[in-house]
Formats: sequence, C-alpha cells, structure tokens
Amino acid sequence: MSAAKLEIPEAIVSALGDWVQRAAEEASAGPRAHLARSEGELEAARAELAEVGAARDAAQARAAARDEEIEQLMAELRNARTIATDALVGKAKDQLAIEGKDAQLADLRAQLERNVAAQAALSDARLAAEMELVGAVTARDNYAAEIKELRARLAARQG
Repeated sequence: MSAAKLEIPEAIVSALGDWVQRAAEEASAGPRAHLARSEGELEAARAELAEVGAARDAAQARAAARDEEIEQLMAELRNARTIATDALVGKAKDQLAIEGKDAQLADLRAQLERNVAAQAALSDARLAAEMELVGAVTARDNYAAEIKELRARLAARQG
C-alpha cells in the first residue's frame, strides 16, 4: 500500500508561513528591543567614557601646568629666601660696622673732650701767667717810677 500523498493547500502554507513569521518576529521583538537598548546604552557609555577620558586628559594637563607653576614658585621662593638671608647678613654686618664706628666716635669724642679740657686748662694757665706778667710789669714800672722819684729827691737833697 502506498501512502497517499497529502498536499497542503497553498493558502494554508502561505498563512502558516505568515503565522511563523509573525511568531518569530514577536518572539525576537523582546530580545531585539533589549539589544537596541543595550546598543544605545553602550553608545552612551562610550560617549561618557570619551568625555571622562577628555576630562581626565584635561585634568592631567592642568595638573602638569600646576606642577610647573609650583616648581617655578618654589624656585622663586628659594631665590627670595637666599636674597632675604643675604640681606639679613648684610644688615648684621652693617650693624656691626655701625656699632664699631659708634665706639670709634665715642672714643674720638672722649679724646676731643679731653683735648678741649686740656686746652682750656692751658689757656687758663696762660691767662693767669699773662695776668701775673701784667702785674709784674706794673709793679716794675711802679718801682721804676718810685726809684726815679727817690733819685730825683736824693739828687735834690745832695745838690
């Protein structure tokens, strides 16, 4: 016996194909939507990663610039400290020199005062000697006048 060949009408095959197509589309719609969402999220994550990378690069560039600025400021600070130290040392030296000069001036002032006092004493002694000399000259002149008068009186008595 031979089996009878069963033929499925074309309309049923077409309807069945449409139904399978719809069922496949409906079954894959969820995963496709999920895939589309995942691809969108992946693109967003890539864009965010690019932004974060750009921000990181910018931050690194700013940090490098700040490092250079800090190094420059540190160099300037070291230079300023050196200048300040040199200025303090110079000031200390100047102060010592001034103190030395002050001591020299005090010594010179004391010598000058001693010399002035000595000159004053010498001047006083000279004045006193001159006064004595004037007194002595006056006394001599008085004695000479008295001698002359006495001689004149003696000559008048003898003569």
